[in-house]
Amino acid sequence: MAPTTAPYGSWVSPITADRMLAGAVGLGSVAPLGPDLVWTESRPTEGGRTALVRRRPDGSREDLLAAPWNVRSRVHEYGGAALSVAGGRIFFSHDGDRRLYEAPTDGGEPRALTPEGPWRFAAPRLDSTRDRLIAIGERHESDGEPANLLVSIPLAGGAPGPLAEGHDFYAFPALSPDGSRLAWITWDHPNMPWQDTELWVATLDPDGAVTSPTRVADGASIFQPAWSPDGILHYVSDRTGWWNLYRHEDGRERAVAPRAAEFGRPLWNLGMATYDFLDAETIFATYGVGGRWRLARIDAATGNTKDLDLPYVDFGGPRVHDGHVYFVGSSTSAPSELVDLDLETGEHRVLRRSLDLDLDPAWISEGEAIDFPSGDRTAYAFYYPPKNPDFAPEAGELPPLRVRSHGGPTGATDPSFKLPIQYWTSRGFAVLDVNYGGSTGYGRAYRDLLAGAWGVIDVEDCVNGARHVAERGLADPARLTISGGSAGGYTVLCALTFHDVFRAGASHYGIGDLGALAADTHKFESRYTDWLVAPWPDGREIYRARSPLFHTDRLACPAIFFQGGEDRVVPPNQAEKMVQALRDKGLPVAHVVFPDEGHGFRKAENIKAALEGELAFFGRILGFTPADAIEAPPIE
Repeated sequence: MAPTTAPYGSWVSPITADRMLAGAVGLGSVAPLGPDLVWTESRPTEGGRTALVRRRPDGSREDLLAAPWNVRSRVHEYGGAALSVAGGRIFFSHDGDRRLYEAPTDGGEPRALTPEGPWRFAAPRLDSTRDRLIAIGERHESDGEPANLLVSIPLAGGAPGPLAEGHDFYAFPALSPDGSRLAWITWDHPNMPWQDTELWVATLDPDGAVTSPTRVADGASIFQPAWSPDGILHYVSDRTGWWNLYRHEDGRERAVAPRAAEFGRPLWNLGMATYDFLDAETIFATYGVGGRWRLARIDAATGNTKDLDLPYVDFGGPRVHDGHVYFVGSSTSAPSELVDLDLETGEHRVLRRSLDLDLDPAWISEGEAIDFPSGDRTAYAFYYPPKNPDFAPEAGELPPLRVRSHGGPTGATDPSFKLPIQYWTSRGFAVLDVNYGGSTGYGRAYRDLLAGAWGVIDVEDCVNGARHVAERGLADPARLTISGGSAGGYTVLCALTFHDVFRAGASHYGIGDLGALAADTHKFESRYTDWLVAPWPDGREIYRARSPLFHTDRLACPAIFFQGGEDRVVPPNQAEKMVQALRDKGLPVAHVVFPDEGHGFRKAENIKAALEGELAFFGRILGFTPADAIEAPPIE
């Protein structure tokens, strides 16, 4: 049957918002529990709560915690490291009251380990010889910044006691196998963890007190300290310009399998991991090159590295246990999966899918890695063409383009299968997913391009990427759009304000006033703009020059804004001010507020409203009618 001819954007697609969200879960931390496995699942259809799941050897699954239990940490606001499994016991942070609990393994209710109070916790680590947990603690008082420190928590329950303090931030508490030493990393304002951190090691006395803390590495971004089974400290450092793996013994640092590749990631969420040990000399590690990730087996003594033949381009984890490697794998053609790799047979099997989606490959648009000139540098992106076997464009028509600007801005995108991208390509949009200067995955020098240049480099790369695609005849130069969230939303607003390239834009909890962000945000990022823009408040004029809110006289482009009413990272007044500026100019504008969401949307109904609302808005501006029955947001 011949495809139906219809304008781009109006194509009928089986990839609907409802289908994307029905039964969808976000797969998180995985850990062995005896013969079983446990992991976390974020569930949009349950109000965004994170459930705790157990899988038995026979393949059966069960929730260990019923609603409203929510395994989530809010340390550093972005959280992470909310779960720990050790010694046959499960410990977790509950988002409802921020306390630490021990979860039951055979029925019953969780047992509180910490009292009610102003604390948040992350990365609980079992110190079985002293009958306690070691964790990151964050104490919130009524005034000033919260205090971050390492704390000791008795397993019998009780108030946390300080173990190490004095720095602005702590991460990765790691106890040696014999329990005699503790490692961790710290950093201080104005640094972020991907700029400059310190690695510390201390001896623990018989009572568990920290003695003789020694800084063993600094002057670089250090990531994931971990002890090998024979007690050798390993970690990732970017001192050569790439995040590479090191081991530290006899007071010296030695690189393990050095190469121009990234074995680390920006620490937006605590507890991130890129490697684990099979034994004292064998490491399984993930590393990225050019936006694609691999899983490799590394001989720690010789550095010999063997990439494993797996159909994935991104890996979450890995976790090694009893001859198996468990990880969350993402391919270019299917939703992410929890995978069990049998090291004896080399075979892998899927234990859990983030979404059961039976989609014919004819519908799937796979990303093409492209690079393009931007100023005096080369920038990178993944280009996804429109793809729908049931439809064809009208003669001579070029597709509209949706440029995607990732958040962070110190973040990255990759070519793994993303249903929101397929949502657009199956309706007739081309998508350009940009790794602008400042993105991770291309070495420290590329990441540092944003130093003092946020709102310039990232914007230029998105603009030049759109132009490059249009010049290749892959998109209609008159129908270029841009969308992004958080820092990506700021890039969107700068592109619309300071450049005349895009017909419309969508800002998801984006920033319009940099000065307001510098003056009113949470501790973790409160000095981030000192590096990205200029020291605040001395650089006030630079902030004003790069804030779209103060240059709305140059803004002549429709925009839609999506905002969480409880956002502490980018407060709602940022969107409100930009919306009012567009109203005052009489430009088409839509403003959608989700009162019960924070920074990023977790609830299914809100995710759907944002996705469909953006499509409906672009349809109105670009002149096509979506095939979906969409409740469009009101446009002023």
